[in-house]
Amino acid sequence: MVDSRDYEFEGDRPDVDPDARVSREATLVGDVRVGADASVWPGVVLRGDVAPVEVGRESHVGDNAVLHASTVGDRVMVGHGAILNESAVGDGSLVGFNTTINADVTVGDRCIVASGTVVPEAYDIPARSFVRGVPATATPLAETSIDADAIFEEYSTGGYTDLAARHTDLF
Repeated sequence: MVDSRDYEFEGDRPDVDPDARVSREATLVGDVRVGADASVWPGVVLRGDVAPVEVGRESHVGDNAVLHASTVGDRVMVGHGAILNESAVGDGSLVGFNTTINADVTVGDRCIVASGTVVPEAYDIPARSFVRGVPATATPLAETSIDADAIFEEYSTGGYTDLAARHTDLF
């Protein structure tokens, strides 16, 4: 992607894998890396100024999400309107629509963070947790009635990679 919304900051330029899909309507600033088969949708801001932003392989960042100095692992779904500020999300996790993940938060692998959740600063979420509420609480997925395997399968099958490939006018 080469576009006017791709900005250098103090010598760092975004680095997008050739197999990734980044909307021409997204803004990438500074030290940003987007992995293979990932998608970054319209209105997204990836701002790597105070620390890098990394979007892992086969991860998808939904419309109008903001990632500032944050990392998402491989096969992560970040929902529309989510905000991640100086945080990290582990492999295979789902971050719901309009979720806020504050500074110094680590979300473990294969977690589900419900839509609208607000995770307070410096909160560590163990792997395989269901996170919900304002402020967030975490419950082991094994202690819920959620069919986590079905949910992960639904969102990690490459469907979003295929959908991004079909949107030729957006990317």
